[in-house]
Amino acid sequence: MPQANYRYLASYTLATVIYDLTVEFCRRFIRSYRQKEQMEQAARSCKSNIAEGSSFSSMEGYLKLLGTARGSVEELGNDFSDFLRQNNLEIWDKNDLRIREFRKFRAIWLKPNIPNTPKFPNSSLETANMFLTFCQMESYLLDHQMKALREKFVQEGGFREKLFRERSNFRSQNR
Repeated sequence: MPQANYRYLASYTLATVIYDLTVEFCRRFIRSYRQKEQMEQAARSCKSNIAEGSSFSSMEGYLKLLGTARGSVEELGNDFSDFLRQNNLEIWDKNDLRIREFRKFRAIWLKPNIPNTPKFPNSSLETANMFLTFCQMESYLLDHQMKALREKFVQEGGFREKLFRERSNFRSQNR
């Protein structure tokens, strides 16, 4: 499987897990309707922009939507950080053994439309730190996906350039 496709699948699958679990997190721990909507929308936006971008024939459009997805997951990560701070809960250090365990998680599809999901922790402290870690992992995946697409664009050109080359070839062959 080409690298860009692998990166798409990895980032989309993790975004799906983040969205599904964010909905559950909000149901269990968030009391404010506005905050629930904001967090769920950020998670949904990340997932949707990855999927929509991959269907574009234009690499420029794809990169813009991945940038939007990256911004949405950053916003969601900030929401989880705010939740921890506002509830006087600790944000665990990236070298904490619990965070290292969270980082071992790999999102995969068990069946169509059914990704594996980690066990939902009982405490809001552990859950919010897990999601914060997943948001950071998703940001990393999206950064690498965008880097690979930029490199591909430099090597191959964009949609308009390809169409222009095809049009030029057509004209030169039909003279």
